[in-house]
Amino acid sequence: MSGTRAYTVILPTLNAAGQIQRQLEALRAQTLPPERILVVDSASRDDTVRRAEAFGGVDVIVLEPGTFDHGGTRDMAIRATDTPFVALLTQDALPMDETWAAALLQPFEDARVAAVCGRQVAWPDARAAEKAVRAFRYGEASRTWDRGDMETLGVRAFLLSDVNAAYRRQAYEAVGGFEHPLCTNEDMLIAVDLLNAGHRLAYSAEAKVWHSHSFTLRQEYARNRLIGEFLARYGDRLPTSGVTGEGVSLVKRVSGELLRQGKPGELLAFWANCGARLLGNRAGRRRGRREIEAR
Repeated sequence: MSGTRAYTVILPTLNAAGQIQRQLEALRAQTLPPERILVVDSASRDDTVRRAEAFGGVDVIVLEPGTFDHGGTRDMAIRATDTPFVALLTQDALPMDETWAAALLQPFEDARVAAVCGRQVAWPDARAAEKAVRAFRYGEASRTWDRGDMETLGVRAFLLSDVNAAYRRQAYEAVGGFEHPLCTNEDMLIAVDLLNAGHRLAYSAEAKVWHSHSFTLRQEYARNRLIGEFLARYGDRLPTSGVTGEGVSLVKRVSGELLRQGKPGELLAFWANCGARLLGNRAGRRRGRREIEAR
């Protein structure tokens, strides 16, 4: 592998003993293998650390309990490495084939591209609604964009997900890295910073990982409350005018797909899920605004 394409994979983990072996095997099997794999573990109570260390050729950092921060921990890990490119995965995102890394790094052939987001495909056993949501958000067409496309793309210009992403180190460090402390959406915020700095972003539809959720309504509410707080706190840096429109488009597209499949039960479950998201988001925005006003 050419040194100019050398990359590190950073993998945050928490109680991932049931997933870590398969994920490390998938990374080792890449046609473009990583120069380094760095596991950053949040004091797991299972065998995650032991299995990562036993795999061989994997570096492990163990955090103090309760110190994980979405922005700060990833920033620390990136700065603990020195490869020109850094790929980020989550423990529940599994590369679908051995060409994942090559596809994720390919857009960097354009020297203007600072970050790349890969495709997420719902696991085969995921619910129909979750499959439709992933298909809506992560389509089959690759693309690149810059600041001039922000008005046309709306909020989609900032949908850079660290579930499956890569960064050019030079550009990452030039904009100051991830904001921290930050409890969610560090990727969305740095996408804005990179675009405003004149860089391009890319979406690689061929860099595919298996990834989907099966959240309860309570979990969905809590997750979106955090997102709502984030949007309220960073509204001055993050254009959010297109968030509502994107949500409406998602509901229409997924509802239509579920009706087409003849799954009214799934449709009702999806609407309940959307309700939990909406209520959580609104509660989070209210809390975020109150905290800003109290400063």
